[in-house]
Amino acid sequence: MIYLDNASTSWPKPTVVPETMAAFLRDTAANPSRSGHILSIKAGKNVLAARTSVAEFFGESDPLRVVFSHNITTALNTVLRGFLRPGDNVVTTGMEHNAVMRPLRRLESSGVHISIVPCSSTGLLDPDDLRRSLNSHTRLIVINHASNVCGTVQPVAEVGAIAREHGIPLLLDTAQSAGCFPVHMKESGADILAFTGHKGLLGPTGTGGLIFGKGFDPEQIDPLVTGGTGSASEKEEQPVFLPDRFEAGTLNACGIASLAAGIKFISTLGMSALAGRKQELASRLVNGLMEIEGVEIQGDPLKEISVPVVSMTTKRISCSSLAQKLDERFEIACRAGLHCAPAAHMTLGTFPEGSLRLSPGIFNTMDEMDITVNAVRELVEEGSQ
Repeated sequence: MIYLDNASTSWPKPTVVPETMAAFLRDTAANPSRSGHILSIKAGKNVLAARTSVAEFFGESDPLRVVFSHNITTALNTVLRGFLRPGDNVVTTGMEHNAVMRPLRRLESSGVHISIVPCSSTGLLDPDDLRRSLNSHTRLIVINHASNVCGTVQPVAEVGAIAREHGIPLLLDTAQSAGCFPVHMKESGADILAFTGHKGLLGPTGTGGLIFGKGFDPEQIDPLVTGGTGSASEKEEQPVFLPDRFEAGTLNACGIASLAAGIKFISTLGMSALAGRKQELASRLVNGLMEIEGVEIQGDPLKEISVPVVSMTTKRISCSSLAQKLDERFEIACRAGLHCAPAAHMTLGTFPEGSLRLSPGIFNTMDEMDITVNAVRELVEEGSQ
């Protein structure tokens, strides 16, 4: 199989990831830091080591400001639903994923005001437009670092500067950017960074979380879930300190340890080298697809692609049929539709059908890109007959 659905979940994983998971379940599968026996302590040390790995990867010096969750959707909900109050204004963009838009729409029904800054037809935000959307009630800016539909990377450093200028926290969704190119807390301007483990970080599903910058007080956020933490057990109130404030219940310690193995794999090979490799693969796809008559590439295919997400449409065959035939006839796995981002497709002009998305990963080859282009060409030509 040629797997080109890495924007959804990266596959295959480096062998060290499943090996770490198996070793944890075999040798260390106790509840981390809930008991005083050696296995619980060992499990807790695994989680702390993973917390440190995540902090270092994103340029945060304090690992205790890393909070783990089930995925980035839970992480984003924690901030959005725990921080915003009726009457608040939140500013976001026309390229957001439903992991942001659905919580915001739910909050809108209870009195939170949403300002959606439009983006260009290639999905790019103009920071000046965002600046003009701010008002005296704006309490949060939330932005998708890189589009899961077309790969467009937003000018987050400029957005972060605007946020600091106005004293408004910036929540950065790095679902597609983390692990695809260097993402640094300070350089991005993020006050809160949300990440997921199962995409570019090469970890397993069921992992993700938040990183709180030192300038942001997390006590402003009400926990989404409360319960046992193994700390301050004499009190029936949730601890206020990090990370316990947002880590009620037993952690996915097995997955977290495996996520750390994925991050170590990336760091060992070098983030810049891996980013360049993904760039070459995506460029090979784009250049080949642009030569097929009747195929359109979403976003700006002439600009350097930092995130390996290539989205295409054609009037000669539906995207859903194209994806199905690529799978059945050529064993090429990809994704068609709206990619849980209808706002982005409205911006790009591909709503309601969506697009065909091809997202290579580090284990793909140039030959596979050429095979995919030839398969798409054959199916598009068949569709026009």
